[in-house]
Amino acid sequence: MASSSASYRYLSTRGGSYGLSFEEVVLKGLASDDGLFIPEEIPLLPLDWQSDWLELSFEDLAFQTFSLYISPAEIPPAALRDIIHRSYSTFRVPEITPTVALDSERKLYLLELFHGPTFAFKDVALQFLGNLLEFFLIKKNKGKVGKARDHLTVIGATSGDTGSAAIYGLRGKKDVSIFIMFPDAKVSPVQEAQMTTVPDDNVHCLNIDGTFDDCQDYVKSLFADDEMNTDYHLTTPNSVNFARILAQITYYFASYFSLIRSGSFDPSKDTIRFITPTGNFGDILAGYFAKRMGLPIEKLVIATNENDILHRFWRTGTYEKHPVHGKKAQGGIDEDGAKAHPEGVKETLSPAMDILVSSNFERLLWFLAFKVQSKEALSVDERRKAAGEKVKGWQKDLNLKGGFSVDHEILDAAKEDFASDTVSDQETISTIRNIYNWPGTPGDKGYVLDPHSAIGVRAALRSTREGKDVHHVALATAHPAKFSRAVELALGEEEGFHFKDMLPPQFVGLEDLPRRVTRVKKSDGLDGVKRVIVEEVKKELWAKGSG
Repeated sequence: MASSSASYRYLSTRGGSYGLSFEEVVLKGLASDDGLFIPEEIPLLPLDWQSDWLELSFEDLAFQTFSLYISPAEIPPAALRDIIHRSYSTFRVPEITPTVALDSERKLYLLELFHGPTFAFKDVALQFLGNLLEFFLIKKNKGKVGKARDHLTVIGATSGDTGSAAIYGLRGKKDVSIFIMFPDAKVSPVQEAQMTTVPDDNVHCLNIDGTFDDCQDYVKSLFADDEMNTDYHLTTPNSVNFARILAQITYYFASYFSLIRSGSFDPSKDTIRFITPTGNFGDILAGYFAKRMGLPIEKLVIATNENDILHRFWRTGTYEKHPVHGKKAQGGIDEDGAKAHPEGVKETLSPAMDILVSSNFERLLWFLAFKVQSKEALSVDERRKAAGEKVKGWQKDLNLKGGFSVDHEILDAAKEDFASDTVSDQETISTIRNIYNWPGTPGDKGYVLDPHSAIGVRAALRSTREGKDVHHVALATAHPAKFSRAVELALGEEEGFHFKDMLPPQFVGLEDLPRRVTRVKKSDGLDGVKRVIVEEVKKELWAKGSG
């Protein structure tokens, strides 16, 4: 069993940093060696967790899981409970992330993750991260004035929902500037409006001439810049920040207990699978942490769109960029954020998953390499170092050669916890249409899926053929109103369907509000991004008298 002190300490997946505190990891975001932070050991659940946690609220479950990763010396229990409460009091339903039945006979359920301020699953993590950063800054700035105060610069990239969720989590926070980069014409109008219409002075949106992968590359380059880190105290809201992964662990437990309380799931004989639509691998990685902690998940099913680098890895053991160009790259709907690009991303109806490389996959690779190393007579420290070297080598091959292959032991280890599937645009549309017409689904009319959630449901339906006693929970990651064109494409001819009926009042008139956004040309590149960040932070510091 992992000692509590080991689960409170963090290391880099590439071996350059060890023994960091939770606060250091959150404030740094990315490691100086370009690796990602993970706990030195994943903690195991307490002995009586199934009985003791069964009736807990979402907030109390969050407190129990977070406490296994955060030392009370860093965040006292009362302060942690307050952070959690402020984070989830912004949600529109008391369950925070309810699990609803789509088809009880097939044992198919939806874990609804879109009840936060921006109607996307990322609110679960980013409301928490915003309050967490505020807590650390208040602590660091106690008694300080003017230039002596620490000021944090939060830099992120978004393919859709991360940007608005991060902005809503950090807007108006003292001593924080947030910069969100998004690819031009590759987020939906609602997503772009949610970001660019926020009037708070500490919020800055950068429209990047390029792809989401370009945005991610800019973020990583900025964190590798020692001068920028020293002068502007950079951190990231993206799922490369471990606090994002930590926050998402909770809803796997919440769903598990919800099914038990409903009477539809008997943990003594039934098994459960979670099916997660994913691009960047953060959401499903949280499920992996829950499984490793001891939550009895039979399998985690990765559901990708046609940008299927993850699915191909689980089939072949090769993790390789597979760019497509010309007509093969075209697809999706421009109005929902899709637009073909020379970098080779396949444009689909689920644009938030349109990426070539999954950043968080590196974290899983480290754990797989560490596990395989356990078969040799090495100390724990030697195994950690060897795993870091393996990951560093794989990432080098990915950057220089466009991919890498792992040996069968690594692939076999990956298949112990995961399965995978890929879903086409045509299947996405047919799934939205079919589920809408299913009898007995939640709501007054037919249940409407967004295209990302439809990918999870389609993969879940295929998985249900594998066993009658397996319960399948598909993660519903966004409200369908955020992807209006795809939904209308699927349901526009259905009798009784009117898109306006499902439009949340918060979206009405949103796209007509004034915008605050800075355009960065491809020719300006990283230097152009840096210039904007430096200028805007200096303006903020000057305005508050600490510049």
